[in-house]
Amino acid sequence: MKKLTACLSAVAASAAMMAPAAPAFAQQKFMTIGTGGVTGVYYAAGGAICRLVNKDRAKHGFRCTVESTGGSVANINTIKAGDLDFGVAQSDWNHHAYKGTSTFQKDGAFSDLRSVFSLHPEPFTVLARADANVKNFSELKGKRVNVGNPGSGTRASMEQLLTAMNWKLSDFGLAAELKADEHGAALCDNKIDAFFYGVGHPSANIQDPVTTCGAKLVNISGPAVDKLVAEFPFYAKAVIPGGLYKGNDQDTNTYGVLATFVTSAKASDDQVYTLVKAVFDNFDEFKKLHPAFANLKAENMVKDGLSAPLHPGAAKYYKEKGWIK
Repeated sequence: MKKLTACLSAVAASAAMMAPAAPAFAQQKFMTIGTGGVTGVYYAAGGAICRLVNKDRAKHGFRCTVESTGGSVANINTIKAGDLDFGVAQSDWNHHAYKGTSTFQKDGAFSDLRSVFSLHPEPFTVLARADANVKNFSELKGKRVNVGNPGSGTRASMEQLLTAMNWKLSDFGLAAELKADEHGAALCDNKIDAFFYGVGHPSANIQDPVTTCGAKLVNISGPAVDKLVAEFPFYAKAVIPGGLYKGNDQDTNTYGVLATFVTSAKASDDQVYTLVKAVFDNFDEFKKLHPAFANLKAENMVKDGLSAPLHPGAAKYYKEKGWIK
């Protein structure tokens, strides 16, 4: 990298001497988006956003890259540490990070967390082996269940649900900690009976095990869910429509959050404005980049599920469009 930089510097210097009146090359600027497992919608969302940013990078000078990460909580912590510019995260964990509650209580409030826009709804989803004969989450006691990898929003949400139910991880026959891109294969290989996952639908992560081994969606309902929805404004009940996945013809009742796109107050207004403009100036194209984005509405994305204040760079664009005052 040092040799390459030296060569480029030499070329630039030579060109400057030959044509002193020519404008200097614009310095390349970078932005990095933290997502989730490569089979999840977060990764697809990050890739879609970067594709639109990079389309006009000759004009604005920003180059966008995507990183596969552990998910919501990991993304928020990495943004806080200054190692990511942006990240996708569940609205509930943005709330807890900004307030310094729940998983984030030990390290305190991340007061510099800033919202950019919300994305797709994320119903919490349980998929089980057909031979597990599970209809509702309450029937998973004693079963082998993937509870999500540490650092993911899925794992943190699972633990909150268990607390509401007065359950512990030890109530499962096995509490596996596989990443999202591993749990489908484990289910079909009979290494686990079910997995819990917060994801937008339709999702390849759900479709693959449904197609491969006839996996079944499981309801997440009951008094504990009612309590969580009543207590926390970032939760809402949701339905995964019957027929969305082969062999799952009945509606599946559950609850969930919104996926949101976040950054830090330390991110420059220019950087955030450039990313937001790339998405919403090409919004019809963005919605076609994944089925989970098909029903998104720009006016809702700038206000729904935003648990931290809007970044000024994002707010500038939304004011120009007349979406906020």
